[in-house]
Amino acid sequence: MSINQNPEQKARNDIDRKLKDSGWIVQEKSRIDWSASKGIAVKEYFTDVGPADYALFVDKKPAGIIEAKRDEEGHRLTVVEAQSGRYATSKLRYLNNDPLPFVYESTGELTRFTDLRDPNPRSRPVFSFHRPETFEECLKKEKPLRERFLDIPELPTERLRECQIIAISNLERSFKENRPRALVQMATGSGKTYTAITFIYRLLKFADAKKVLFLVDTKNLGEQAEQEFMAYVPNDDNRKFTELYNVQRLRSSYISSDSQVCISTIQRLYSILKGEELDEKTEEENPAERGWQPKEPLPVVYNEKIPIEEFDFVVIDECHRSIYNLWQQVLDYFDAFLIGLTATPDKRTFGFFNENVVSEYSHEEAVADGVNVGYDVYTIETEISKNGAKIAAKEFVDKREKLTRKKRWEQLDEDFTYNAKKLDRDVVNPNQIRRVIRTFKEKLPEIFPGREEVPKTLIFAKSDSHADDIINLVREEFGEGNAFCKKVTYKAEEDPKSVLADFRNLYNPRIAVTVDMIATGTDVKPLECLLFMRDVKSLNYFEQMKGRGTRTLGYDDLQKVTPSAVSAKTHFVIVDAVGVTKTMKTDSRPLERKKNTSLKDLLAAVTFGAQDEDLYVSLANRLARLNRQISEDERATFAEKANGKTINQTVKDLLNAYNPDIIDLKASEIKQRQPETQEKDAKKKAQENLIDVARSTFSGELNEYIENVRRVHEQIIDTLNTDTVLRAEWDKDAVVKADELVNDFKAYMEANKDEITALKIFYNQPFQRREVTFTMIKEVLDKLKLEKPHFAPFRIWQAYEQLEKVNGNSPKNELTALVSLLRRITEIDPVLTVYDQTVNRNFQDWVFKKQAGTLKFSENQMNWLRMIKEYVATSFHLEIDDLDYTPFDAFGGRGRMYQLFGDEMNMVISELNEALAA
Repeated sequence: MSINQNPEQKARNDIDRKLKDSGWIVQEKSRIDWSASKGIAVKEYFTDVGPADYALFVDKKPAGIIEAKRDEEGHRLTVVEAQSGRYATSKLRYLNNDPLPFVYESTGELTRFTDLRDPNPRSRPVFSFHRPETFEECLKKEKPLRERFLDIPELPTERLRECQIIAISNLERSFKENRPRALVQMATGSGKTYTAITFIYRLLKFADAKKVLFLVDTKNLGEQAEQEFMAYVPNDDNRKFTELYNVQRLRSSYISSDSQVCISTIQRLYSILKGEELDEKTEEENPAERGWQPKEPLPVVYNEKIPIEEFDFVVIDECHRSIYNLWQQVLDYFDAFLIGLTATPDKRTFGFFNENVVSEYSHEEAVADGVNVGYDVYTIETEISKNGAKIAAKEFVDKREKLTRKKRWEQLDEDFTYNAKKLDRDVVNPNQIRRVIRTFKEKLPEIFPGREEVPKTLIFAKSDSHADDIINLVREEFGEGNAFCKKVTYKAEEDPKSVLADFRNLYNPRIAVTVDMIATGTDVKPLECLLFMRDVKSLNYFEQMKGRGTRTLGYDDLQKVTPSAVSAKTHFVIVDAVGVTKTMKTDSRPLERKKNTSLKDLLAAVTFGAQDEDLYVSLANRLARLNRQISEDERATFAEKANGKTINQTVKDLLNAYNPDIIDLKASEIKQRQPETQEKDAKKKAQENLIDVARSTFSGELNEYIENVRRVHEQIIDTLNTDTVLRAEWDKDAVVKADELVNDFKAYMEANKDEITALKIFYNQPFQRREVTFTMIKEVLDKLKLEKPHFAPFRIWQAYEQLEKVNGNSPKNELTALVSLLRRITEIDPVLTVYDQTVNRNFQDWVFKKQAGTLKFSENQMNWLRMIKEYVATSFHLEIDDLDYTPFDAFGGRGRMYQLFGDEMNMVISELNEALAA
């Protein structure tokens, strides 16, 4: 290859290389050998409008054209489409061919492709050329994919929510308009994955899509998606998705040829494209939460095992995290439609998906529709969590090793002052953790009135060590055993998936503590409380964490795990013990790498193949410093986990990767072995080899060891400073929200007061309250559930509790709660009062008035009257016919009442109905 190539020659050489990579044999027109390959690219093939730069033949039949341009013409590729189109529609010399369907314009660096069979053919950028086998398959089908879209039938809507119907219908319209990217924004808990599986099913069935990639960014989300595919049954078939189509979750670099859906982490796919093995630990962490981001994306190269056309569609779950920097190349590699799923898009997300938002369904809309539940904030603030503390010099303290948790007793040489940021990292104050947990326990009756057990609660901890401290104190403060509170992190000794399943489905654990494993994406519907004991800087991440509580759950299902629940899940509560709801949040991570990169992020960057000299030098310096700080035993453990390599050798390898002298030395060795290699190519290859040597040392296990061993070895245990609670109360915003909710409820009832019998009576004819029956109240409740599910009576009840003193504990059921609320908003009761308490008071007044004269009720009569009172307290009204049923029939029914009250029986019933409803 000549070094002094002109731009045209360079472009042709790059195109030749890319064609060869994609399975084509490039031949001169004078030396064609049809037996050489299925796909042959013939250079300078003559047509009746001039020579085409390349004519593509599949099985000796012409199929496409490539128009080659030099690099500087990259910005003009769309201008030359007319030229390449003329070649495609012309006659090739010696052949009476039809117009050729497949057309490329390429500089070797940039390539655009058009399928002229498409409706309204439109060119699109592609990473490389398609394989000959792909064209062969395409030509066997009557219609191309973009025309097959037009055959997708109307969406059957049963079993789908309105927001899902809108998302799928708009997305399918977007496909029919040939829009390459689309964003589905749906609130957490509104069924994004179910929506995605529905449209994937329809693409496979009606558009004959070949293969769909479902991309996630953590192993946990991949497992959850796999479970949802396995459980999915479509509307028009009673078989499960996995009985109809093969679904493969990637656990290695092997992609099955007969799978229609592939589920993979973006980390794994990136590694596959790079031809590298992946350490599974890297799939456990959400990469968007890393501090390090590369200055330039690390290059993905063409991989013949996974051609660019491997997938027709790529669905990107939690796409607000996985479309930037390093990971964007994975998406750019495939010639596929990109569909993003997220609850929390930011400006860059909208930009990446070309502002083609096919669904905008916010959390607020989801709450209004009853698809999500809303939340309230309860604040616990302590002196030490706000201001930190000081330990005086000469005091004796415990010091605890973070990893082994061994303790030793030591006297401090000087004062030790710590702020809130150092809490639970450099210093642990058990009293501070205990104060938060104890306050949480003591305030539970206020936060969740009428509950006999702790609602399912998720505590967010700062680290695994912090999580362990919390778990021990939760068990102690609540006086419970191991089953009551468990850790759910990837590093937990007990299998996190089985703990998560128990948390979701069984009575215990009541409380789970996590660092990040179930911070995002994981579905735990019975969750009613999120206790934040760590702060969060990212707005998107915080929204995702809050999303864990938004899932709705019916009364029967909630009662299975929380027996004292009195209704369906109506809301969840954020208990904020660190000010997480008040701290400033950033919209998203910056695109540039942070200057002060943490060691953890440096390790991740190098492990993932970063090629940035700053990172390698920084990591080398940090490891050299670490080598001076650790013990011989710890150095030996490092070597053991680094396959025998010492820290010194590791540092040396990192520095060698960018040492010009070492690169020159290795390049000369390559030239000695391969004399034909160009100097520039030898240097490039030498550096690539040196980088591989440096980064091959690192693995998930070694990185974790380095990260832990380099931290402050010990934490000071502060048992001297006792903490005090500064406040434990509903957040001001929660009170405002409660007021809005009550006012909205009042306005809705007022608006419907002329339509519903019970409301008509309460508002317009209060003297007829004695006629309000169980059925009438049930009609109001049913209308609420249908039209305004977030006005659930227990939810409104709790809102009142935040605004005013309420008489009595929680109501017995939703209907009695509703009657109490109606009495309050129509100002029959000046204070919200539990209905059976109202009935009791009215009963006593009525009996007292009756007996004030000569009338005295016998003991048997009083027992019967009390029975009527209890019945009216839950059924609101007594008819004579009701005496033939429970509970009266067991005591003789209407016959027995007549014996007791004689001809006054009807009068007693009428008076009691009126008096008790007063």
